[in-house]
Amino acid sequence: MLTWLALLALVLFSSAIFVAARRKALTLGGGRASGLHSLPGYYGGYVALWSSVPAIFLLVLALGFGGRLESALLRTSPPAAISGMDHQQQDVFFDDALALAHGAQASQTVYDGAQGVALTEATQKTRRLDAEIRYGALAAAVALALAGVFLAYPKVRPDFRARNRVEGWISGLFVICAVTAILTTVGIVASLVWESWRFFQAVPLTDFLFGLEWNPQIAMRADQYGSQGAFGAVPLFAGTFLIMLIAMTVAAPVGLYSAIYLSEYAAPLTRSVVKPLLEILAGVPTVVYGFFAALTVGPIFRGGFNALGAQLIGGPFNDLGLYLSGVQNQMALVAGAVMGIMLIPFVSSLSDDILNAVPQSLRDGSLAMGATRSETVKRVVLPAALPGIVAALLLAISRAIGETMIVTMAAGLQAKTTINPLDTVTTVTVQIVTLLTGDQEFDSPKTLAAFGLGLTLFVVTLMLNVIALKIVQKYREQYD
Repeated sequence: MLTWLALLALVLFSSAIFVAARRKALTLGGGRASGLHSLPGYYGGYVALWSSVPAIFLLVLALGFGGRLESALLRTSPPAAISGMDHQQQDVFFDDALALAHGAQASQTVYDGAQGVALTEATQKTRRLDAEIRYGALAAAVALALAGVFLAYPKVRPDFRARNRVEGWISGLFVICAVTAILTTVGIVASLVWESWRFFQAVPLTDFLFGLEWNPQIAMRADQYGSQGAFGAVPLFAGTFLIMLIAMTVAAPVGLYSAIYLSEYAAPLTRSVVKPLLEILAGVPTVVYGFFAALTVGPIFRGGFNALGAQLIGGPFNDLGLYLSGVQNQMALVAGAVMGIMLIPFVSSLSDDILNAVPQSLRDGSLAMGATRSETVKRVVLPAALPGIVAALLLAISRAIGETMIVTMAAGLQAKTTINPLDTVTTVTVQIVTLLTGDQEFDSPKTLAAFGLGLTLFVVTLMLNVIALKIVQKYREQYD
């Protein structure tokens, strides 16, 4: 709380410095901005930046890493009373000291005698460390803020290039944001590769990619080590592809035809009403789609298939009738159909914007040559917009591959290699969530399998992006 108050005070202080520096610049310029190299706001912004940014950066570091520094300093000199504990028990001891020092609830571990005294001392030391880190950071932030003012305020002169300096700060901010995005991507990929490498040390890559059974297990007793189940991911890939195919079968034609209607045929009033209504679907949470699939679409599909199966029983398609009579609510068809409804706004909205970006001169030229409106759309507009439409479909495919809630609630959790849309299936993302749910230790193939699945999903998505980029480049060269 104290750090947040310090941040607020620092913002107010820098605002006051901004006003003071701006006023000084105007005074030195004779009350006119024309007498200054830069606008008065640049002078105020330059001093305000020096008085706030370094101090805010320090406070943010203290806010984000102060707890870790406190924990590290606490563990540097462990009490002699806990030297006999193993590593896990010592971790519990220090966690209890941290919890008690910050007013949280400690574990149910009972510390008697010397260990109880050691816990009290560790708690007091934690409070002292917390105060030292907190107030030390505040003092350093105040010093940095004052140093920034004393450094920047005297530079406010009519010939000072304040605009160049402020734009330099902004350019530096852009560079930091770009580097942060790059480093974040590198970090994600590195963590995936490292944990996946640990997984593939225990499970051969060929068994993972081409195995037909998915049944990950974890050893619960000492005599179970070595029994790690089966990690063949083909059933997961099959389920992911099946649901994605069903979803795109629904979303691609409906979304694309909707975009063509809104872009080429709809009246302005109709477009202004229909397009916002269509885009409302994009704001519906996926868990709502999951409930809709599980409670509405699933029972409707089951009732329809069961009724059809009852009519086929006793006839030449008796086996098919028996199968349809046993269909349940959870199936790939339900998940794919509802996911397709969810993806319609993505395909429709993006395709509509892409179609509207096609130059009107192409349409006018086609119509002037005697082509009908439908021929113009088919032979001129769609080919010109094909790169963007491919990108929109790729975005929808990526969203379908990464969807979790709808599949969990509507398709089940059974790993099965099938192309039957009436079977229960599971997907890669659902299994990643299942494997990482709960308090898990990253020392077993079962938990590490999530990173193997994540890396495989990353590689597949990257390949799709490369293919789409090649298609876009090919047709862009033709129509630009």
